[in-house]
Formats: sequence, structure tokens, C-alpha cells
Amino acid sequence: MPGGIPYIIVNDVAERFSFYGMRAILVIFMTQYLMTGNGALDTMSEEDATSWFHLFVSTAYFLPILGAILADAFLGKYRTIIILSLVYCAGHFSLFLDDTRIGLFLGLTLIAIGSGGIKPSVASNVGDQFGRSNQHLLSRAFSWYYMGINIGSSTSSLLTPWLLEHYGPSVAFGVPGLFMLTATITYWLGRHRFVHIPPAGRSYLQDITGPDGRRVVKRLLFIYVLVAAFWSLFDQQGSTWVLQAENMNRTVMGYELLPAQIQSANPFLILILIPTFTYLVYPAMGRCFEVTVRRRMCIGMFVAATPFLVTAWIEAQIQAGFVPHIGWQLLAYLLLTTAEVMLVITCLEFSYTQAPKRMKSFVMSFFYLSISAGNLFTALVNQIIQNPDGTRNLEGAMYHLFFAGFMGLAALIFLIYMSYYREEHIIQDEAGSPGPLNEKNLPVQPEPGTI
Repeated sequence: MPGGIPYIIVNDVAERFSFYGMRAILVIFMTQYLMTGNGALDTMSEEDATSWFHLFVSTAYFLPILGAILADAFLGKYRTIIILSLVYCAGHFSLFLDDTRIGLFLGLTLIAIGSGGIKPSVASNVGDQFGRSNQHLLSRAFSWYYMGINIGSSTSSLLTPWLLEHYGPSVAFGVPGLFMLTATITYWLGRHRFVHIPPAGRSYLQDITGPDGRRVVKRLLFIYVLVAAFWSLFDQQGSTWVLQAENMNRTVMGYELLPAQIQSANPFLILILIPTFTYLVYPAMGRCFEVTVRRRMCIGMFVAATPFLVTAWIEAQIQAGFVPHIGWQLLAYLLLTTAEVMLVITCLEFSYTQAPKRMKSFVMSFFYLSISAGNLFTALVNQIIQNPDGTRNLEGAMYHLFFAGFMGLAALIFLIYMSYYREEHIIQDEAGSPGPLNEKNLPVQPEPGTI
């Protein structure tokens, strides 16, 4: 593996701890802990908190398109990541200091700018470390990268709700902030180990608006529109699934889990399912048919519709007055995580290999833009279904069945489109030589500040 990969992975673990730790307690904080400047409670309704949660996530995943242009055209990936990571840290600091709506708005705005801006650069920087001689390791590197995401998110999803329960919002938001500072320092320490692709300058803007850029957008944008349906379901584990868990029996082996802690099931399952699929499931499938990138994504899209059938059944039981055990929601997590392994990890690698060499971060930002679109759709649905008298048009199980049907329709369209899609495989010419290389496989001067 290239020498820069460990620094990227460690940075990723710490950064994802900070983001998912903050995110895990966001709905609970807004509905139970939000204060006025005078020290009185100023909490939101469940519907408003759900809408604001998904609006924040949508914003955080929309901004990668601007961060990609900043990195690829002007600053380069390294400087973009360092500068915006400091903005990210400032956002956590705001949440640590201020538990009012002003602190919440300022903190979430800065975190959205910082986390959104660095996402495409960090992800595409993984691929930049590889060339033709070691391209066979690219899939493994992206799997490790995604495992890093889930190591960070699994631990933080368990820890920060406990910190909120026992020590309050300041500590619960402060610990993720310290992890983000650690992530920034780790990335700075790896500055001599990275392959640095220099920014393209103003000509980059001509690339993305010219024939090549339009061709890429035309081929890939529809794919990401359909993948957005997955994210409209996936990120509800941090909102509607948390609220559902509050009405369930959460006792496991004598210990009662907090509603927000149930989210940790997803990243823990990722750590189990990635090697399971890599070494067992995909080889077994390969004995029946060729397991291509497109087929993995298509299967993942269809599997993604099934978790909301489970949560719809759970909701029907709750409405009928029963208390089913939290284990039923864990079944939904298993199905959702299976879809994630097949679709999302594959889509990350797919996004990198389909992009022209000078547009890697830009195309990667479309992947994150699909997350933004999915969360924006969920936020809009939650606003539209509310009635003036406080009731909702999609109540109980019908809400979950709506999203299951929406995902099933998107999966069917995705299957049809991908059956006609012609894949490309574009990577950097070479990497891993004694020093940074440009696209022509020649040494380049490091970006200012990297030595």
C-alpha cells in the first residue's frame, strides 16, 4: 500500500467519529436539551427536529461540489482539506460553547462547510495514491477507507449519547470536537507521504463546462439521482428510527440501550459484513454469475427497499399497543447495511474510476450530492405531510411503506439504466514513486505549505 494511505485512514476514523458523534445526538438535543439565552428550555417538535436534521445533512453533502472545484482548480486537495478542517473544528467549538439556537445554527453551518468541503478531496485522494502498477489494490483501499468511516461512527454512536445522558451537551459535543482536531493534525503529519496532484488552475473550469465535462455529467448524473433514493432512507436511522426506538423495548442482555445508541448497529455491522462479502458472499455469487460493479449496485438498490418494510411492521405493532423488542429494528439495520455494502462502497470506487483524471474530486462530489438530495427529499416530505392541526398525512406504518415503495421504484429504474451503461476505468498514470507525481508521471513541486 502507498505510504499515505495509513494517514488518510486514521484521519478518516477521527473525522467520522466527530461527525457521527455529533449527528447521533442532534435530534435528541433539539427535542430535549435546546435552551434559550436565559436558561429556559427552547426545544423543537419531533417533526421540526427531523426536518432540520435532514436539512443539515443535505447541506453538508451539497457543499462537496464547491469543495471539489476549490481543490481541483485552485488550492489542491491537501490545502483544501487542512483549511476547511479548521473551519470544521470551529463548528464543533461553537456547539461546545453555546446550547441555544444561535450556537446550534452557527455550529451546524461551520460543520456543514468544513465536512462538506473536504469530503470529495479526502475520498479522491485515496485513489490518487495509486497508479497502473498497484491499481489492483484500489478496491481494497476503498474498503479500508469505508471501514475507517464505520470504526469512527460505530464508537461515537455509542459514546456520545451516553455522554449527553450523563454529562450534558457541552461534553457530548466537545469530545467529537477533540477528535476532529486529532483528524486535522493526523492529516498534516502525513503531508510528506502523499502523492500531490497539483491544481489545474482556471483551465479546470473550462474542463468541467466543456465537452468532456458535459459528457461525464450526462453519463453519471442520472445514476446519482437514483442513488439519492437510498440516502433518503438510509439517513432516517438518525431521525425517524431513533424516534421509533423510543417506543420499543431496548433492553439487551439486561442493559437498556438509549434510543440514539441503536444507530451504532449500522457501523458495527459494516465491520462484519465488508470482510464477509469480500471473502464469502461475492466469491459464492461468482460461481453463479459474474459479479460486476453494476450488478452489485443493482442488487444493493433492491435490498435497500426491504428495511422499511420491517420498520413499517414495527410501527403497526406499536400503533396496535404492542411493545416488540428492539431486535426487530436490528433486523432492519442488517438489511440496510447489506444494501450499503453492495451499493455505497461499490459506488465510491465506481465514481473514482469513471472520472477523467483532472476531474476526480468533481465527480466524487456528485456521489456526495446524491446524499444531499436524498436528505433534502426526506426533509421536504416531513414538511409537506404536516397538517395545521398537528396531524400528518402519512401516519405510522404508511410513512415507512411510502419510502419502501419509493426505493423499489428507484431500484427498478436503476436496473434498466445500468443495463445500457458502458463502464470506463480511468486512474492516474502512476503513483508511489519517490516523490509526488503529476498526471504525466513526472515529479512536481509540492504545494506550498506541504514541506
